[in-house]
Amino acid sequence: MGPSNLLDLGAANSSAGSAEELFEDLLARPGLRIERIVSRGHTTPSEQPYVQSWDEWVLVLQGKARLQMTGRDETLLAAGEHLLIPAGTPHWVTYTEDPTIWLAIHIGET
Repeated sequence: MGPSNLLDLGAANSSAGSAEELFEDLLARPGLRIERIVSRGHTTPSEQPYVQSWDEWVLVLQGKARLQMTGRDETLLAAGEHLLIPAGTPHWVTYTEDPTIWLAIHIGET
């Protein structure tokens, strides 16, 4: 398998305006998963926060997003900015620019 470009929207371009975000596993090993996410204005429903039993480190590669974690102020992430979401922390994506490309590293995932 040859190199790939994390910023290449490729097939994700055809999903513009799609109801679904694009989630692509880039690497998976025991206790570690690296994922690319393409968001196009997607947000998390207020009644369905993400809550994971592992840490997640996110980096915005392109675009902008806002993330709300329980007990913290909402955080705006622009391209190049990153954030650690500790295990067990309810969190919501409250805004994504179209498109926003994320790199997510899931640490300790079982």
